[in-house]
Amino acid sequence: MPARRDKNYFDRVRRIGLALPDVEEGTSYGVPALKVKGKMFACVPTNRAAEPESLVVRMPFLERDLRLTYKPAVYYLKPHYEGYPCVLARVTLMKDGDLKELLETGLQYVRTAKAK
Repeated sequence: MPARRDKNYFDRVRRIGLALPDVEEGTSYGVPALKVKGKMFACVPTNRAAEPESLVVRMPFLERDLRLTYKPAVYYLKPHYEGYPCVLARVTLMKDGDLKELLETGLQYVRTAKAK
């Protein structure tokens, strides 16, 4: 796992995420993650190309592409993640309301889609 400048940034993600219905804390690939019914929808990125204090959140490709277009300072991709329905987010640039909305998007995607 890449070194993080602020190891506690996920505490904020956890606090906001666990307030959502049916969300549980766990791990995915050995890193902190948020899950619903055992399926990960948000976690600390494990690929070294991801920037420090980032979060990877699962979502439909169209939703991801819109976020990348309209808020490129917050949302980004690295080659490792391009083929997966997810986006990387710079958590420290997000307000709590925006982070909550992002987590809700990931939660809804995993609940309703045939996400694998």
